Amino acid sequence: MAADKVILLDLYPSMFGMRARVALALKGVDYEYREEDLSNKSQLLLQSNPVHKKIPVLIHNGKPICESLIIVEYIDEVWNHKSPLLPSDPYQRAQARFWADYIDKKMYDAGRNVWTTKGEEQEAGKKEFVGILKQLESELGDKPFFGGDKLGFVDVALITFSTWFHTYETFGNFSIEEHCPKLNEWVKRCLEIGDVSKALPEPNKIYDFALTLKNKFGAQ
Repeated sequence: MAADKVILLDLYPSMFGMRARVALALKGVDYEYREEDLSNKSQLLLQSNPVHKKIPVLIHNGKPICESLIIVEYIDEVWNHKSPLLPSDPYQRAQARFWADYIDKKMYDAGRNVWTTKGEEQEAGKKEFVGILKQLESELGDKPFFGGDKLGFVDVALITFSTWFHTYETFGNFSIEEHCPKLNEWVKRCLEIGDVSKALPEPNKIYDFALTLKNKFGAQ
């Protein structure tokens, strides 16, 4: 049987693209990484995701899969020889999808308000962002991972935002550890898993990207 041909169209600072990278790393899948220039999108990206024209896109044997959480589920189902990311129990699976969806609906916009705004708007953004993290910390409870004893679907959905924590904290002048110590410990546990930490860019690299973007668009 011919080997799988896997291509990932992505952008290194994207916490959504990082989800695919983490899932592929956890499953031990070899793939070709293609960095996209979002100001000049490749024909392959436009053809592969004609509806949203966004990264990430996973192309598996010529077939494109779009949207990061759908990609992670697809990876979990196709390469099911390694530890599953989604639980087998239907109720637990529904709960995992609920919290991943919560992260999708809340985290990006709140985080963006922390580093792209100033004054009252930034303070409101910080308050909302910390509130979201506290809600997630409450859901984590005393478990090592959102998936229980081992890293699972919700962990993959959230851990990629941790590479941006340094950026949020620096621009927002606050400490996530101070507000959410348990969540901070959870990040450390996730990063102790080699496949996870190798799939994520350095926080300083993310900060430099954000700073460049801020200077370019004149946001103070």
